[in-house]
Amino acid sequence: MGVAWGVLSTARIGARLIEGARQTGAADVVAVASRDESSAQAFAGTHGIPRAHGSYEALLADPDVEAVYVPLPNSMHVDWTLRALEAGKHVLCEKPLDRRPDQVARAFDVAERSGLVLSEALMWRHNPQTARLRELLGEGAIGDVRLVRACFSFALAGDVDVRLDPALDGGALMDIGCYCVSGARLVAGGEPMSVAAEVVNGPTGVDTRLAGLLRFDGDVLATVDCGLDVTSRSELEVVGSDGRIVLPDPWHCIEPRIVVERGYEREVVEVEQADSYRLELEDCSAAIRGERAPLLGRADALGQSRTIEALYRSAAEGRTVPVG
Repeated sequence: MGVAWGVLSTARIGARLIEGARQTGAADVVAVASRDESSAQAFAGTHGIPRAHGSYEALLADPDVEAVYVPLPNSMHVDWTLRALEAGKHVLCEKPLDRRPDQVARAFDVAERSGLVLSEALMWRHNPQTARLRELLGEGAIGDVRLVRACFSFALAGDVDVRLDPALDGGALMDIGCYCVSGARLVAGGEPMSVAAEVVNGPTGVDTRLAGLLRFDGDVLATVDCGLDVTSRSELEVVGSDGRIVLPDPWHCIEPRIVVERGYEREVVEVEQADSYRLELEDCSAAIRGERAPLLGRADALGQSRTIEALYRSAAEGRTVPVG
């Protein structure tokens, strides 16, 4: 029997998770909540969800909900994750869990004490394209990894958006740059020792553009850049001693394809299409059923948060800073 999920808000990204749930028997979305009951009912009707709650608290009190997906604004992630855990629910929290490592640790402490699953929702990590990338690197397809370049950007339409609100922990790094951080950490095979960052802040005070340099053990260097006020870009490049690998669509994985270049040789590795949200739900649901540990647990979430915190600290102080 699939895990019974509740969705905490009617945010647009929740619809993507619900579509993923329709494709698997491992998860069943049984309830949705909004602070406005009519909004919850409309969303539930559109997406075929049996129950609609007029408050987040009501969903957490629903005895039929085993696990909760939290796609709320960034500043609300830890608070409602803790409330869900304290209500006895497992949690899949949308990325980034938090920019403060101590708050991430606090959430996992509660989950572990309660025997509950908590996972950060970085859906790209679950896609077959990402798994194939790791296989190619493990096979030495381009030799030793030396450089990594990860980018993600798009132009926001208008100047009123939760991603531009400092009170909601908005900003380019929090919204999309966290994917670049995740990509760099995965490919480099560890956590960065130090980072240096430059930032451009918009009228509201949040970062609309950020570029960072990460240094990893073994002299691996990674550049990450993100923006909310530039043209759409999405790419992950790994440069090795014997070649390079490029993923033209690393984060959304809508058109999965891996390009491997070794000197004058060029190979395109085709990868099966798969719904990353479905795979994310299947992974978390399997962990809830005790079948295996979640792909993304405490260590990865803390690594993400520590790196994000260090990038912001470097940009504010104008110097290279250690991570952690």
